[in-house]
This record gives sequence, structure tokens and C-alpha cells, in this order.
Amino acid sequence: MKIILLGAPGAGKGSQAKLMVDTYQIPQISTGDLLRTAKAAGTPLGLEAQRYMDAGLLVPDEVVIGLVRERLAQPDCQGGFILDGFPRTLPQAEALARITDIDRVLSIEVAPEVIIGRLTSRRSCQKCGQVYNLVSYPPRTAGVCDSCGGELYLRDDDREETIRKRFETYEAQTRPLIQHYRDQGLLLTVQGGDTVEETFSRARPLLDACR
Repeated sequence: MKIILLGAPGAGKGSQAKLMVDTYQIPQISTGDLLRTAKAAGTPLGLEAQRYMDAGLLVPDEVVIGLVRERLAQPDCQGGFILDGFPRTLPQAEALARITDIDRVLSIEVAPEVIIGRLTSRRSCQKCGQVYNLVSYPPRTAGVCDSCGGELYLRDDDREETIRKRFETYEAQTRPLIQHYRDQGLLLTVQGGDTVEETFSRARPLLDACR
């Protein structure tokens, strides 16, 4: 099964992908992970990506697409895969179509205010990176990490003004993909915003019906 996950920042794509990996025994492919791995390995594409990242610039489509192409050619992807974070734009979707076919596109729909409430409640540990949520997964002691005793803080990425800017980018660049894949008859939509397990319980029957 070859799946693309779509959804606004904070919609829970990564959490759903992990459950899908366990259920369907196919790898999750995140462009963020691909960039970090290629950079650490010093591959030609990784070094090229690093030049842009070090300069504070977006990595060009052709580099990201090259990394995705290399990853999809690996043996563990022959039985299927879950693309998380790619494609983000229509040109990337068109490039992906030249690399491989896709079976289904799962869009996780969550109201923006729900996501903002979820993300602004997150706190991360300065020392070990453990993530908490003040509503659904609070630390035992306010402001202190259960695991290492480190101080908890609100990441810049989890501040409301930053989240709203990410939403604007998503609406302008990625939202058009929903209609693009609907026109191809590939789109599945599931309501998120509840627990990870509840969202997956709605998504799984849709995915199972396509196997």
C-alpha cells in the first residue's frame, strides 16, 4: 500500500503514521528524516541540502525529490510506504507521479483552533527533549521533566503566532493538493482532533477497504 498523509501542521500525521507502520508493516518516509540522514551520511544530495540549510534557505524541490526518489528505490519500500511531509506543493506532487504511483491519500482534518490549543499546550525538556502536553500529558511537577528533572519550555515552533504563519503556508501551498488528489479519485478524509487511537479507528477501515 502506497500512502500519502496530508494535514495541517499539528494535525497528527506523525502519530498516525507510526500506527500505520505497525499495522501495515510498511516504512514511514519523512522528508525531515531524509534530510537529516543524508546530511549525516555526507551523500552528494545531503551535502547539497546542507549548503542551503546552513544558509537558512529552503532546500530546493529538485534536492528533496532526489532524496525521495533514492529512498523509494530501497528494498523495504517495495511492499509500500507512507509519505509524511511530502509532497507539499503541486509541483512536488507532479514530480512524485513521475517516480511512483500512489494508492491512497489520507487527509487528516482538524479545526485550526483545536490544533493551536494542542500545540500551545506542549512543553519540551531543555535537557532530554521529552515532550509533554499540559492538558493530555502533563508532567508530575509543573515545569519539571519527569525523566531527567530538566526545565520544561515552550518551543518557538509552538507559539501561537508561529503556528498561525505555518497555517497560512499550508493553506497556500499544500491545501490545493486535496483537490488535486480528489480529482484523481485517491483522496480519503478522516476527522482528527481526538486521541491518536480514535482518529486511527476512523482511518483504518478506509485504508483496509483499499487493500
